[in-house]
Amino acid sequence: MIKIEIEQKHVIMERHSVDSSMAITVGYETLTSTLEIEFRSGEVWQYHHVPENVYDEMISGSIGKYFQAHIKGQYSESRVT
Repeated sequence: MIKIEIEQKHVIMERHSVDSSMAITVGYETLTSTLEIEFRSGEVWQYHHVPENVYDEMISGSIGKYFQAHIKGQYSESRVT
C-alpha cells in the first residue's frame, strides 16, 4: 500500500484570465480537485473537492451565474488573499 499525504493550507496553482464581470482569473488543480477564483474585488478564494466537470461547465458559460447557482455554498472554501 502506498500512502500519499498532501499537507497544505492552500494549493498553489496557475490561474487563467477570464471574460467575466465577477472574476479576473480562475484555475483548477486536478490532483486536489481545487478551484481557485480571483474576484474583481481582489480577493482570491479556493473551493475544495470540486469535480472537474463542474469547473469545465463553469468556464464554458457565464462564470458568475454558474458560480452563484452551483458553487457558492456547495463546497468548502478558504480565502487565500
